Formats: sequence, structure tokens, C-alpha cells
Amino acid sequence: SPPGLLLLTSFLLHMEEGHAGPTRLVCDNRLIQKYIEEAKDMENKVGQCQELPSLSCLTVLPVVGVSLQQWKSKSNETKRLEILCDLALLVGATEGAQAQVTQECGARQLSQLYQHANSFLRLLQTFSWEAEPWEPGYSPCSMEQTHITNIFLTYRQLVQGKLRLFFHDLAKDLCK
Repeated sequence: SPPGLLLLTSFLLHMEEGHAGPTRLVCDNRLIQKYIEEAKDMENKVGQCQELPSLSCLTVLPVVGVSLQQWKSKSNETKRLEILCDLALLVGATEGAQAQVTQECGARQLSQLYQHANSFLRLLQTFSWEAEPWEPGYSPCSMEQTHITNIFLTYRQLVQGKLRLFFHDLAKDLCK
């Protein structure tokens, strides 16, 4: 089965019935570590691809760096919405790059990245603490890039940073 489907299935299996919040996903730190390692692996593999072209169209990527002080001052819902916007930009950038890359190695890695990022996007759309529905928007900060490897770097930084911190914050409430 495709890796994205496996990722989404594992997320859904770890959700409590009747709750829109994660349980084992955030309570078992090994899972987020697994996704960080997968992100690193995808980044390494795309770096080994021969002759990756520059993208002919600029790709808009979210700026995913995080200030711990600012992060701690945000509500979980605000964090979730910020990550959703980052993931939406990342999924869009990956789709755009897929349309431009015909080389097999790069195309395979982009497909895997798309599946993983899209699975996280769909998963986080199911988490909600407030009645507000999520609608795609833009990250407060974004950058334009032409290098495919920057898409993978951004994804790894997002998983290693905001997603890991978000799951850690959720664990404080859910894993008692």
C-alpha cells in the first residue's frame, strides 16, 4: 500500500472513537520520531537523485521556523491552524513540482512527500477544539524557491519543529 495511506491509517487507528483528538499518536513519542526519520530519509534520498532540474516556476513554501517563546503563547487551535496553512502550502508546492519533474528518482520522492504531507494535512483537519471550520489560507510567512530539495528541507523542518512541538503540547492534556 502507498506510504501516505499507511501513514493516514496509522493515525486513524490511534484516534479515540468519538473524539477529534489523537491518543497514541501524541502519547507515544516513538511515532513522531518515526515520521521525523522518514522525513530525513526522503530528504537524503532526493539529495542523491542525479540531475534534479531547477523548477521553472517559483514555488511558494511556508517559513516553518518556530520561536519557542511565541509558540508557547499560542492556543492549541492557533497552532493547529498555523500548521494546516503550512501543510497546505507544502502540499501545493509538492504538486507543482511533481508536474515539472519527469526524472524517476525525483518524481518518486516527490510522490512520497506529497502522500505524507497530505496525510498530515487531512489528519490535522480532523482535530478541532473550536467550532470554526478550517479553510485553506496562507502562512503568515512564505518564501519562493526554485530548488526541489528546499521542499524536502521545509517538510523535515515542519515535522521536526512545529508538528513535534504540537504533539508534545497535546500530550500534556491527553496523556495523563
